[in-house]
Amino acid sequence: MILVRDIFYLHFGKAKEAKALIGEVESLNKKFGFKNSRALTDLVTAHSYTLVLESEWGSLAEWENAMKRGLGDKEWQKWYAKFTPLVKNAYREILNII
Repeated sequence: MILVRDIFYLHFGKAKEAKALIGEVESLNKKFGFKNSRALTDLVTAHSYTLVLESEWGSLAEWENAMKRGLGDKEWQKWYAKFTPLVKNAYREILNII
């Protein structure tokens, strides 16, 4: 099993908008196979306005296939165009679950 963690550092004051957009994309994520996923926001971290999206996968190939389906979808692209202006920078961690 693997855990994929996407960490987004949002622009100051944009957390409320980002949370609303995460609510919108949940149904799309299920469509592409993101079953075991969750969103987290910062409470006490080094960076304010942090949004973390986590998802669990049986294998790296399973995650890659879901990403390909999602990235090619027009509805997802429309959502992503609304989300990216809220993000200052981001990075991804891919970890083994032991």
